[in-house]
Amino acid sequence: MRILIAGSTGTVGRQIVAQLVSQGHSVRALTRNPEAVLPGAEMVVGNLTDPSTLADAFDGVEAMHLISFDGGGYQPLTTGPQIVELATRAGVKRVTVLGGKDESGVEQALHDSDLAWTVVQPVEFMGNTFSWIPAVQAGVISEPFIDRRSAMVHEADIAAVAVAALTEDGHGGQTYTVTGPEVLTVPEKVEILSKAIGREIDLVELTEAQAREKWAADGLAADIIDFLIWAYGNTPEVGYTVVSTVEDVTGKPARAFAQWCAENAPAFG
Repeated sequence: MRILIAGSTGTVGRQIVAQLVSQGHSVRALTRNPEAVLPGAEMVVGNLTDPSTLADAFDGVEAMHLISFDGGGYQPLTTGPQIVELATRAGVKRVTVLGGKDESGVEQALHDSDLAWTVVQPVEFMGNTFSWIPAVQAGVISEPFIDRRSAMVHEADIAAVAVAALTEDGHGGQTYTVTGPEVLTVPEKVEILSKAIGREIDLVELTEAQAREKWAADGLAADIIDFLIWAYGNTPEVGYTVVSTVEDVTGKPARAFAQWCAENAPAFG
């Protein structure tokens, strides 16, 4: 079965590609970068914001994974109906989509189609911890709302759920919330990361105003800062409620944050 993966070089996409390749599937990786290479995958250049670039990508494809945002600017895709029409005409049977905070036109177009669609809806990525690298190297992490709770999820588990939905029957019409196996506060995350890298990391709590000033100085756009303040200060219940989706769908328990930290400790210097 040939499977097309959009967002193939992203945090989750490259995990999906790797897992499918390891299982022996024929993988076609869609990318905007003509120089991109992913081991074991056939690379094809195209842009989800311009469906006219996608015709060749769908040739012979039976299943596909989509993202619901522009891989360049992270804006919601407006081309969902055209992409779904191309997939339908090409004979695609199964589609997964990586869902965001709000439903996009991609999900709506899938709901309106005859395709067997599955929405994979993760909570906070463990990979967001990479944003702490400069702070960890300086020895002090500065964060607002440090008592906030998160059931953060390993990107490999998000990918594993998508892979199951792409390669197995029985997942059509489902929206899967995907979490890790535990709920952690910021101090707990810092403690786990400290143990993984073998040295202490100090934690300083910022006020909302201080956080806004810091993130602006870091170059974050105003809308991103507003989103972070909302997400951190008013985390919805779904973000800190552990569910068993990973084990239910894949048959394997969700990976813990300690495992993620052990895998990625060298990145923190």
